[in-house]
Amino acid sequence: MALAATEFAPAKVNLALHVTGQRADGYHLLDSLVAFADLGDTLDIAAGEGLTLTVEGPRAAGVPVDGSNLVMRALVLMGAQDMAMTLTKRLPAAAGIGGGSSDAAAAVRAAARLMGRDLDAELIAALAGLGADVPVCLTPQTQRMEGVGERLTLLAPLPEIHVLLVNPGIHHPTPQVFKALVQKENAPLPAIPAFRTVDDVIGWLAATRNDLEPPAIAGAPVIGEVLAALRAAPFSRMSGSGATCFALFHTAAAAASYGEALRARAPGWWVEAAKLLP
Repeated sequence: MALAATEFAPAKVNLALHVTGQRADGYHLLDSLVAFADLGDTLDIAAGEGLTLTVEGPRAAGVPVDGSNLVMRALVLMGAQDMAMTLTKRLPAAAGIGGGSSDAAAAVRAAARLMGRDLDAELIAALAGLGADVPVCLTPQTQRMEGVGERLTLLAPLPEIHVLLVNPGIHHPTPQVFKALVQKENAPLPAIPAFRTVDDVIGWLAATRNDLEPPAIAGAPVIGEVLAALRAAPFSRMSGSGATCFALFHTAAAAASYGEALRARAPGWWVEAAKLLP
């Protein structure tokens, strides 16, 4: 095995998320346009004795380092051995931007390289049992995610889009949001074109929704406050099941300026400007 590997775990952004049904086993059916930002966590793996995990960085507080962490669960599932992992956390947890799922996916990508193992369909199906976002995070490119997260379609690259991610500092458990969702049967996404400009993306998004936004706001009204604070942006919405919301901008300067003003108004919020990965 090679001595070390480093992998980036980018933030996942659900630009649109429609809930299209619910299976008999309780899992909800989704149809989502998923993008990734150039902001995220970093995972370093080195040779070690057994599987160990150390967490550091500005968002490390409260992140488990035992077998409950998705990184550890993913590597156990792979049969990985003798790896010492260091996770640098920059993304908030339970925030609707796939932090834990992206970390697990990064660990799988890095470990697969070290082990000389392919990410075959059987492994990906097994990883889906860790959470609906893990398979989409394995390939951090613009994708359409359908079903319970297992049906993935790679899409044409997005134009250059700058984004502001805002979290009001709360953990918002996904199961509670889905439980509060009243209407489970909703129309899927409209046909997804090849976007040429930011305005193309915004125009298409205007005809879509995040069906989890209303129940999330009902359970955590501060999410509505975040969306109200982003209303002046060209486009804004909640990502995933919340509580992180995003706003889209044409330029890095516009996103940074909006972010600086928002930090001054709400110093307790997590506010980060980034760019969506193409």
